[in-house]
Amino acid sequence: MSRLIEKMTYEYLEDVLVRLAHHSSAIEGNTITLPETVTIILNDTLPNNANITRREFYEVDNHQQAFEYLVQSIENNEHLSVSIIKEIHEKLTDRLQHDKGQFKTEDNYIKGVEFSTGSSEQVPELMDQLIGNLNYRLKNAKTEDDILKIILETHIQFEKIHPFSDGNGRMGRMIMNYSLLENNLPPLIIKKEVKNEYMQLLGEAQTKEFPDPQDIENFVAFAKPIMEEEEKRMLSFANKESKQVKIIIETREEEERRINLMNKKFNNGEQR
Repeated sequence: MSRLIEKMTYEYLEDVLVRLAHHSSAIEGNTITLPETVTIILNDTLPNNANITRREFYEVDNHQQAFEYLVQSIENNEHLSVSIIKEIHEKLTDRLQHDKGQFKTEDNYIKGVEFSTGSSEQVPELMDQLIGNLNYRLKNAKTEDDILKIILETHIQFEKIHPFSDGNGRMGRMIMNYSLLENNLPPLIIKKEVKNEYMQLLGEAQTKEFPDPQDIENFVAFAKPIMEEEEKRMLSFANKESKQVKIIIETREEEERRINLMNKKFNNGEQR
């Protein structure tokens, strides 16, 4: 199992889920706010906002079942595979797409770009190659920097292939985090506030047949500070839980001492 997943507290995983659901959906134009995302995912209630569409609600809400499946698969030591990607897509686009969990059968395009995505006929082969290459390179990677570069390059290529009829942006960020967590790296939660920079990085790399080294370096320079802050956040949640556990243990020990003292006094009284 991923050593990092083992160290993550339940409260922190909920925190990651909420922020991933909010920001990843917002990058695609979803208008649901972060507090409303908390209401939907953690409180399991509908926000008091009549302007939220059914589609927007499901785009956010579906992150929960997709993320839970992601964590469970990593805990089961399952490397990212095409079948896992399809399963995540099925959960992420539940109640939204008739072809959920299935690769596109018609060609699609990315708004505002001039390059072509992978053709529907090529997608199965392209995805097999992409994930096979990802796992091979990760297995032979020597450093954390190498691992990060491989994962970010794969994200660029996934988004260029655009293998599904819809939901590719949210899917790409979900499976990018699958690979990061599987390889003991903190999540990369790309905030909606840096959407333009993120899209520019993708766009510049995708105009070429394959991203060049500078494209990857630029993406790494963008991602690393975000991930460093995420690591601090993760540690903060771990310390909080550690303090709570310590208080519980100390309270129990004090209770046991009190009971033992009472029993001792009681027994001494009986003996007299």
